[in-house]
Amino acid sequence: MEIVLATQNPDKVREIKEVLKDLPIKILTLMDLGLKEKVEETGKTLEENALLKAKFWAEKTGKWALADDTGLEVEALNGAPGVHTSRYAGENASYEDNWKKLLKNMEGIPWEKRKARFRCVIVIVSPQGKRYIAEGSVEGYITLEAKGNKGFGYDPVFYVPEKGKTLAEMSLEEKNSLSHRGKALQKAKEIICNIITSSSFS
Repeated sequence: MEIVLATQNPDKVREIKEVLKDLPIKILTLMDLGLKEKVEETGKTLEENALLKAKFWAEKTGKWALADDTGLEVEALNGAPGVHTSRYAGENASYEDNWKKLLKNMEGIPWEKRKARFRCVIVIVSPQGKRYIAEGSVEGYITLEAKGNKGFGYDPVFYVPEKGKTLAEMSLEEKNSLSHRGKALQKAKEIICNIITSSSFS
């Protein structure tokens, strides 16, 4: 079974490959296939955006495709940045641009009101258009300043209380064991195992 990862983000590719590495599948990236088209994420929900990407690349490659969309929902900002998480500071914003804008917009907000949730929706689509959905989330707080140099995105400013540190202070293995994407990937892993067992991937 071959699965194309419907993302141009090498950081996401690394996390996904780590969780799925022991499955009897061949994981292909868009970079492996020399594909550079960008899918416009016009959906109003994470699920819609993930489906747009997975469906596009399944049709384009004739292979199974796995896509994720992730949103950071901050209580004090009424759920923002949400679906605009990766583009919070602009269309071509860097990770640092995004979390710096978030910290600026939260200046003066006390710790107890800095609750946030990371959500990840993964959609797997077959070449024939059959779709499977998995979701994961993690609760935490937005820090007052960035901490840690691992991970990517908003990891330096997302504090996980039960671990006493930010996602950017965790190893890849530790992050994947509790993060939104890690949890969604574990569910996706079960889905892929069931697909393989039922031989419906041919």
